[in-house]
Amino acid sequence: MKVSIVTVTYNSGATLRDAIESVLSQDYDNIEYIIVDGQSTDATLAIIDEYRDRISVVVSEPDQGIYDAMNKGIERATGDIVGILNSDDYFPDNHIVSMIAGEFDGTIDAVYGDVAFISPSNPQKIIRYYSSKIFKPSRMIMGLSPAHPSFYVKRAFYEQYGKYNVSYQIASDFDLFVRFFSSPMRYRYIEKVFVKMRTGGISTRGLKSKYILNKEILRICKQNGIRTNLFIVLSRYFFKLFEIKV
Repeated sequence: MKVSIVTVTYNSGATLRDAIESVLSQDYDNIEYIIVDGQSTDATLAIIDEYRDRISVVVSEPDQGIYDAMNKGIERATGDIVGILNSDDYFPDNHIVSMIAGEFDGTIDAVYGDVAFISPSNPQKIIRYYSSKIFKPSRMIMGLSPAHPSFYVKRAFYEQYGKYNVSYQIASDFDLFVRFFSSPMRYRYIEKVFVKMRTGGISTRGLKSKYILNKEILRICKQNGIRTNLFIVLSRYFFKLFEIKV
């Protein structure tokens, strides 16, 4: 099976090389690697050029934000399976993609696992451990979802149920999961770190981001007929207490 991996970038010169090399070092030999850049002004494009002959598709043009860029990558994907690797993130070893592909045995439509949040200044230090084991579709009323960077799904699901809704600033991945997990999608959780993720991304920035995120989750639930309220949504932070590493 061909696996399409989409990386979106904008002025990611400080971290992009790690992401690219972690993809190119995978031992799975049928990877389509797509990079969508928002017309960076730093060293991002120069770094991409160093690896261009090993990258399947490169797009560099203005976009409407991270979810619009992800959609552009998905639209260009030709793989049987599609996953997202953010430009601040990287695979922890070179067997990740082969392990993921091996789970698609004809009975599975999607696979997801865990994510380790690391310190930008000290990659060896794990600050949080996001275990997708806590996820169940019934817990979407709390705004809980699998770790987005660990999610790999058959491309046909994007074609049938839609891509990311660009009207959301932070929670479009949650909106996508609501649609996918409400479908007849057959999925499997793997108890393994799929991705190491630097803190500081769009969904981990301060109180303002949390306010926007929770507001968008409530809107998504309402639009999809999920009965919840702010108290229930905020209760998911109880689970997050167990992610923090001292």
